[in-house]
Amino acid sequence: MANVYVIGDIHGAYRALRQVLDRSSFNYEEDQLICLGDVCDGWPQTRECIDELLKIKNLIYVLGNHDVWAVQWMKTGSAENLWVKQGGAATMESYKEGVPPSHVNLFEKASLYHVIDNKLFVHAGVTPGVEMARQDLTTLLWDRTLVRKAWDLYLGEESGKLTDFEEVFVGHTPVMSPKPVRACEIWMMDTGAGWSGILSMMNIETKEAFSSDPVPSLYPGVPGRMRPH
Repeated sequence: MANVYVIGDIHGAYRALRQVLDRSSFNYEEDQLICLGDVCDGWPQTRECIDELLKIKNLIYVLGNHDVWAVQWMKTGSAENLWVKQGGAATMESYKEGVPPSHVNLFEKASLYHVIDNKLFVHAGVTPGVEMARQDLTTLLWDRTLVRKAWDLYLGEESGKLTDFEEVFVGHTPVMSPKPVRACEIWMMDTGAGWSGILSMMNIETKEAFSSDPVPSLYPGVPGRMRPH
């Protein structure tokens, strides 16, 4: 039976991506992978990351805020200074030989969110009580309010329900943890691969998590160029 996995923000860390795919024994033809966005920016192998993802037959790609910056540059050649400083320089360098149309297409056809059996997959967050079709784009790509509420309850050892979904899987807001963290019904999948942490991938049914080595150890001598944004 095919498995469904979710993966946090990759941020150009191709070596970490290969580790979690290998360690999970991911089947490129049968299993499904839901990416929560931000494959680009930070570590030096964005192009290789996207090439690898495009090999996966059942890929669901959810758009991230860094992806919006990156595809704007891919299509226009115009690079926002903030993006360049927030890891975009590494993405630009990885495409010094040109941007394949298939890479632009990945972002252009990406989903703003994905729902399976009342489980929500989104890059940043949502506004509770607002139907998904009416969610604000900024909230989906950038907002941390939902995660912060869940995190505060988690730190206070309290439980609760913040949305109408059974589970919500998010990236964007990093938690420096050896595995994804659940707070209320919110699964925080970004375990800091963009800078000094690890990349995490998880089976959404069994909750078995697969982790990379600390990403800086996979790129010795390469300075981390990400900041949480």
